[in-house]
Amino acid sequence: MKEKRSSFTGSIGFVMAAAGSAVGLGNLWRFPYLAAQYGGGIFILVYLALALTFGFTLLITEISIGRKTKKSSILAYKNLNKRFGFLGYLAYLVPLIILPYYCVIGGWVLKYMIVFITGQGTVAAKDSYFTDYIGQTASPLIFFLIFLFLTMLVIICGVQKGIERVSKFLMPILLVIAVGVCIYVVTIPNSGAGIKYYLLPDFSKFSFKTICAAMGQLFFSMSLAMGIMVSYGSYVKDDVDIGGAVNQIEIFDTLIAFLAGFMIVPAVYVFSGEAGLSTSGPGLMFMTLPKVFDSMPMGNFIGTCFFILVFVAALTSSISVMEATVSMAMDRFKASRKMAAIVIFIVSIALGILSSFGNGIWSNIKLLGMDFLTFFDFLANSIIMPLVALGTCILIGWFSGTKIIEDEVTKNGEKFLRRGVFRVMIKYVAPVFMVIILVFYTLAQFGIISY
Repeated sequence: MKEKRSSFTGSIGFVMAAAGSAVGLGNLWRFPYLAAQYGGGIFILVYLALALTFGFTLLITEISIGRKTKKSSILAYKNLNKRFGFLGYLAYLVPLIILPYYCVIGGWVLKYMIVFITGQGTVAAKDSYFTDYIGQTASPLIFFLIFLFLTMLVIICGVQKGIERVSKFLMPILLVIAVGVCIYVVTIPNSGAGIKYYLLPDFSKFSFKTICAAMGQLFFSMSLAMGIMVSYGSYVKDDVDIGGAVNQIEIFDTLIAFLAGFMIVPAVYVFSGEAGLSTSGPGLMFMTLPKVFDSMPMGNFIGTCFFILVFVAALTSSISVMEATVSMAMDRFKASRKMAAIVIFIVSIALGILSSFGNGIWSNIKLLGMDFLTFFDFLANSIIMPLVALGTCILIGWFSGTKIIEDEVTKNGEKFLRRGVFRVMIKYVAPVFMVIILVFYTLAQFGIISY
């Protein structure tokens, strides 16, 4: 018997779930270190400009495609135009590739959360702690499996009882903790200089790399080109104002990213200076921040709050990534939710083992010069996602027509306030940006250009 398609209870449930998807490691891990590397205030300014144009365009497009077709991306694109059915399969690959290594990183977050809760923040601040930990065999694997299992449990519970209920509970907690830590950062002696670096744009630090970094961050922050928002859109009831919901998702997502940077960048600036910010990179959360917390008054308590916050964000995002794969499996193979979730769970274990062991006992095995986790990240985020976004822009902008999206947004008489921006972005600007991102990241990965 075919399962009836699930749905969110209403606009609030959808917004909380979509915001939970968008707010994840992209906001709390990637955004701060990119802001630190690319000039603080100027990076934020560029990101905001892109979020209100490029991000808005792809977000409202994917959600509208989902609601119009009532399908996950594996069938939604084919439903709009048979010649673009391949986009659905490309979109399916993205969360399938991302989920395992995302849960490996989620396991690292869970480990650090427990370390700080048990009062061992000083231990985590040691130079070799992080590299020694991820190089182990058993412990990272166990935490990865726990994180993945928690994700699967929520998915099996379904859209309303699982995803929506968990998101409604966790997202307000996330916001409260973020605001609390930010208030504490303001009280740190000499934090003013760090806050100034973070908030005030320095146009001398603006470059083409700043644009590319901000553009790439949008994919992470807004869960774009992963099939996630198409799947979530398919659960949205017809009486929900999509335009209004997208505005709320944008605000929540950008606010959390901004608060994450505000929590981290000024604090690191105080204790490490601008040089410390520019050299921290991806290791900012797991290597630099524990040192900062260890140097602070009440550092272990603040570190505990921070890693609880990151764990909540990572879990809500991993739920959305797994839901995308499960939803597509249900559509394509007519599987039950429970069966699809279990199969994806098993596949994720197999691929996650590669990413976990790739930092340890299998670190000598390289794919195109990269360890397994880095390779999967490169394949999904630098190759497939820009291709899906580019294909989506071409489909809507030049084949199916923008009217399909515009009609879906305004079907209940709602206004499409950024219609002009949407039309220009989807047809002309976004496709060009996608080609640039695709070429730039590929060349940078292989050392042909610096990044």
